[in-house]
Amino acid sequence: MRGLRESGVAVITALLLTTLAISIVASLFWQQQVQVRSMENQRLHLQTKWILRGALDWASLVLFQDGLDHRDFTALDQVWATPLAETRLDQYIERERVEGENFDATLSGNIIDACSRYNLRNLADKGIVDTQQTEVFGRLLRNLQMDQQLAGRAAAFVAAGQPLETVTPEGGAPNPDGTGGGAGAGAAGGEGAAGGGTGTTAAQRAARSSVAGSPIKFLAVDDLLTVPGFTPAMVERLRPFVIVLPEVTPVNVNTAPAEVLASLMPNMSVSEANSLVVRRQRAAWRDMNYFSSEIGQSRPITPNAAGVRSDWFLVNSRIRLDRAALDAEALIHRFPTLIAGGGTQVVWIRQY
Repeated sequence: MRGLRESGVAVITALLLTTLAISIVASLFWQQQVQVRSMENQRLHLQTKWILRGALDWASLVLFQDGLDHRDFTALDQVWATPLAETRLDQYIERERVEGENFDATLSGNIIDACSRYNLRNLADKGIVDTQQTEVFGRLLRNLQMDQQLAGRAAAFVAAGQPLETVTPEGGAPNPDGTGGGAGAGAAGGEGAAGGGTGTTAAQRAARSSVAGSPIKFLAVDDLLTVPGFTPAMVERLRPFVIVLPEVTPVNVNTAPAEVLASLMPNMSVSEANSLVVRRQRAAWRDMNYFSSEIGQSRPITPNAAGVRSDWFLVNSRIRLDRAALDAEALIHRFPTLIAGGGTQVVWIRQY
């Protein structure tokens, strides 16, 4: 009986040891599989980055060549505005194939004229609110059925996020408020920078100082959420019509949507701007004189608010590589050909 009992214990022990060994081996195989899959994911992610780099190089080349062909104006009937449909790339990518694997590599995207949107950077320059540009933005808000008064708040926040330029009149030292000092300080403080003066007006300084706390520098459209009165839904509604660029830029009347076009003139409705959009499909405006004659003398355009050429572009890319995916947006600056022969520069890339 004792021998049978010991034999049973031995069998159970052997089964337990076998189960333990199988569990350890299975765990090792699982860890190895996880590591292999992780390495594959890293490789796929790296390959999508290289595809994105190639897409941006291609877009830069297209924009550069278009700048050589069309130096005076930018319009939607040019090559850069042709979207890239979903294109298979698997025959161009070197990759070890796994038997039975369904491998897909595609690229699609388009180029958008960034100057077709209203540049929030225009609301202020060197820390000073531009009242004329504030009115333009206010009309855009009105065209989108939003509170027009929010334009003043947004302009104050944009100005507060910029360094205030200190003006030093001849024979005087600068004051902390940027108005200058000594002889001529009163004259300097009484003229607005937007009007060509050497100092800031009391109203402009008051608009800037109305922002409490430490304002941030506007770098993206989402920064409007820091302005009281703007909600996430409003920002999403504004997103196709506004942008933040590194410098002040006019709106391109050849590419702007009707809502933005109507905001450039105090007495134009969106329906009237829609008729302009239809007319420009037949022939783009090659300079502002053509555009002014098209709209008539009774519709004055806000000074320096409109143009016919663009130097800033958004490149949207959508990459699919097996189970990896990458959506990206890049800002490209195209330099005029008169400046060192032209060229392009990728300013930033945002991945989603």
